[in-house]
Amino acid sequence: MRLKDKVIIITGSTTGIGKAIALRSVAEGAKVVVHGLEADWAKQVVEELGKDSSVSLVGDLAEESTAKRLVDLAIERFGRLDAVVNNAAIVAASNLESTDIAFMEKILRVNTIAPFLLIKAALPYLENSSGCVLNIGSVNAWSGEPNLLAYSISKGGLMTMTRNLGDVLFRDHGVKINQINPGWVLTETEIERKKEHGLSNTWYENLPAMYAPARRIILPREIAAAAVFWLSDESGPVSGQVMELEQYPMIGRNAPKDTSTIQ
Repeated sequence: MRLKDKVIIITGSTTGIGKAIALRSVAEGAKVVVHGLEADWAKQVVEELGKDSSVSLVGDLAEESTAKRLVDLAIERFGRLDAVVNNAAIVAASNLESTDIAFMEKILRVNTIAPFLLIKAALPYLENSSGCVLNIGSVNAWSGEPNLLAYSISKGGLMTMTRNLGDVLFRDHGVKINQINPGWVLTETEIERKKEHGLSNTWYENLPAMYAPARRIILPREIAAAAVFWLSDESGPVSGQVMELEQYPMIGRNAPKDTSTIQ
């Protein structure tokens, strides 16, 4: 019960990593505000978590008012706010040729600006509770896959924001902020996304060691297990840090260029 009685807003928590964090948080004693775009999915998650431990809000994070609505709901329903998990993001393929201004602004609005707005809206309440912020980024923040240009830029911005605020928020407001950068994670949407890219229905069952040394990719519940550490008091005074959760070193990896990787 490492999160006993803590109240946590988790964006994008009707599926994938966000849902896994919500499930683990409630199991650890927290109460959560579930957020997503699909009303039926949100209802299902609340039923799974229990209505005494959760409440949901359906809203588009691209709209500025959604951040305040999330904070207001947490206070109205549970009377306090201890943590914010900025998990929601648009994962959409794009490269230099296909990325126009409207697309870039849409990605940045949800993936980078919305977390900024939620932190601002939540700060007075997080200060009262000596709370924390956990941003869910991506290893793509370091440069990104060739067909994830806008997404990678948005996650790079989020990572810089985490480090920038990691000092001042803690020093001036007593609020910690840290970030997890997951690698390749087997979410429901990722399974379907790769099928749309032409992979088989069982593409994730025996992956090449080049991309997944374990022959499988990370599960959402494994990201959630790490999230509990950052949301709990166990992380102590640590702030402004970014943790990569991948199967191999992200910085400096130089894979062999022989028959073990090239067929």
